[in-house]
Amino acid sequence: MFRVALMLMAALTFRQGVEQWRADYEASLKAPDGWLAVAGLFWLHEGDNVVGSDRQSDVVLPAGAPLRAGVFNLKAGVATWVDPNAPGKALKHDSTEEIKIGALSLGIIARGGKTGVRLRDPNSEAVRTFKGCLWYPIDEKWHVFATWTPYPQPKKIPITNILGMVELNDAPGYAEFTLAGQRIHLEPVIEKGQLFFMFKDKTTGSATYGAGRFLYASAAPKDGKVELDFNRAKNPPCVYTAYATCPLPPKQNTMPIALEAGEKIYGHH
Repeated sequence: MFRVALMLMAALTFRQGVEQWRADYEASLKAPDGWLAVAGLFWLHEGDNVVGSDRQSDVVLPAGAPLRAGVFNLKAGVATWVDPNAPGKALKHDSTEEIKIGALSLGIIARGGKTGVRLRDPNSEAVRTFKGCLWYPIDEKWHVFATWTPYPQPKKIPITNILGMVELNDAPGYAEFTLAGQRIHLEPVIEKGQLFFMFKDKTTGSATYGAGRFLYASAAPKDGKVELDFNRAKNPPCVYTAYATCPLPPKQNTMPIALEAGEKIYGHH
């Protein structure tokens, strides 16, 4: 009886952990810096790029914002924000700093040799109408400890994004595991200090998003194992905004099974 009680407690703890992760994830989507708030993406040209709610602006802000809020001057990949009422401020694409215009925020990104401005609006329609994600039931069978094989040196693999731009990413190794009777091999890249798995499976394009799904795991595998909980598999940001530049899974990360775990299709995707 004691062993059964321990097993039931472990199962409950596991379920509560996934439920809390899902709740935190949905809250992050709705946050002012979340993907639902991303309301625009504007590619800059060399020289001055006017920012404002005037429809002729290079970076068009929502109605109610200043007609001319300032200018981004792009030179050699560095965008300098020029505000009529403040000194110029240079923002590189790897900066976490953003320009604030009322409730709006503007950040710099770089993709495929291009520099862009990403607009976030915490009052966007996507934020206001969000009613939560759709999920498969939580099931421990989708929680695995994969064998981790590191490469002697990180391997450069090409990753194509949804806009067709290709960039080389570092793959530090690969994970192998068995699910639904199939031996599976996945090759992650590193993102934000974590192992970042982009994958497809036999639910892709039907019950789940057609461009694949994402899963993050610790970049410090223990005892040659990496923990993969596919109950936490999630949609790429481009499901929630037309202004994301989501990477697509490499061909080698297509699973030969129907992975009925994690996040399902959302909205019209």
